Amino acid sequence: MTSKAEDIMTREVVTTTPQATALEAARLMADSHISGLPVCDQGRLVGILSESDLPGIEPGEARVGELMTTEVITITPETPVPEIASLLAQHDIKRVPVLESDRLVGIVSRGDIVRWIAESGA
Repeated sequence: MTSKAEDIMTREVVTTTPQATALEAARLMADSHISGLPVCDQGRLVGILSESDLPGIEPGEARVGELMTTEVITITPETPVPEIASLLAQHDIKRVPVLESDRLVGIVSRGDIVRWIAESGA
């Protein structure tokens, strides 16, 4: 049986809002030891902010909504792990939000895939 996103995803996802400043988002990433944040507005995923979006900006002035990527690749809890690994590689991304009925329920990162490979011998 092939593992699915729900088997390896992080369920307690650290998020930010479009109204947050770049400085607030950077501090949140640093404090949480993560390199990207899903951006939610009233519970709906509207973008993703990665550490690569931050260099060269005025952190106290810029808003996350101005910096985030809005075309976000997403998966469902049922997406097979090998398909997730292919998506990450194909699009050269480090993480993918997991949506269920348009609600953010988790996130899968490259690190989750590496742990899955190590644990399953895949």
